[in-house]
Amino acid sequence: MKKIIAAVVIAAAAFVAVPTAANAAGYVPASNVSVAGTPVAGGTATVGFAAGSFAANETVTVSVTGAGAVTLGALPVTTVTGTYTASSTGAANVKVTLPQGASGTYSLTATGATSGNVGTSALTVVPADGAAAVPAAGAGDGELAFTGSTISMLAIWVAGGAVVLGGGLLLVRTSVRRQRAQA
Repeated sequence: MKKIIAAVVIAAAAFVAVPTAANAAGYVPASNVSVAGTPVAGGTATVGFAAGSFAANETVTVSVTGAGAVTLGALPVTTVTGTYTASSTGAANVKVTLPQGASGTYSLTATGATSGNVGTSALTVVPADGAAAVPAAGAGDGELAFTGSTISMLAIWVAGGAVVLGGGLLLVRTSVRRQRAQA
């Protein structure tokens, strides 16, 4: 019985100790991301990631998705992925050429291969005639919505560990009482 209890306590502790994937990635702050040029159909815009966004000289994988084809190099497709190299300061500049019939919002995601840092940008295509584009549904100030908590992850892990430890102690105490009662 003691071995089963010990195995359950160890398994529960291991489950609590495993970090989640969302905690592994660092996110590039919106203040480090800039767009040079106006995204128009058939035009080119440059998305810049400021120094410190990625590790020095690391490979950065960039994906662009949107309605219609995008060119990141020479291949026009609906979703394009390309690789770039960050500068010695961790900055990167990505040139995005939009298709002639581009419309709507194109999402750009840049991920550092070494650091795991993720930077995002949205390119809303302005009609070629210069009229104002209708913003995408839910479009705001370009910042990510706050969906997290103000409780630190360390506090959550400590609390989870205390719950698992307390449960294990209760199981051991119950087992000891039963053994003493039988004797």
